[in-house]
Amino acid sequence: MSSGTRLENANPLIFQRSGDRLLTATDEDEDIVDPIDDREIFDLIRNINDPEHPLSLEELNVVEQVRVNVSDKENAVSVEFTPTIPHCSMATLIGLSIKVKLLRSLPDRFKIDVHITPGTHASEEAVNKQLADKERVAAALENAQLLEVVNQCLTSAKTM
Repeated sequence: MSSGTRLENANPLIFQRSGDRLLTATDEDEDIVDPIDDREIFDLIRNINDPEHPLSLEELNVVEQVRVNVSDKENAVSVEFTPTIPHCSMATLIGLSIKVKLLRSLPDRFKIDVHITPGTHASEEAVNKQLADKERVAAALENAQLLEVVNQCLTSAKTM
């Protein structure tokens, strides 16, 4: 965030982070088939940095575990995210960051659907259309400046 740029949501509500997932010996055993579940996907995206604030998407309540759906058998992951304000200009960037994190982290067999929680954004339909379009996503990631911003959102440099 450059100085002098006005924040859209200067005073966002900050939510408490959920606790870390407790790993069991079964979770650590590489010989046991462990299907991917909602919590595992949530753990992948919860620490993504907000592009406007030094906070995670979980701390801003943009992502919640209840809005993550996984069907390991059907190779499908669906994530709904909720922008902090109805006219958030960062919604597409946030959705792209979530999608890129999942594309980089999950096996290729998964179909990944990232979309805005219905009724929470003024341009919901347009943002969802962009995020669902593979060619648009690929083109966005070919833009060096945009890719740099996405990568900044995905780094864990900010204190969580």
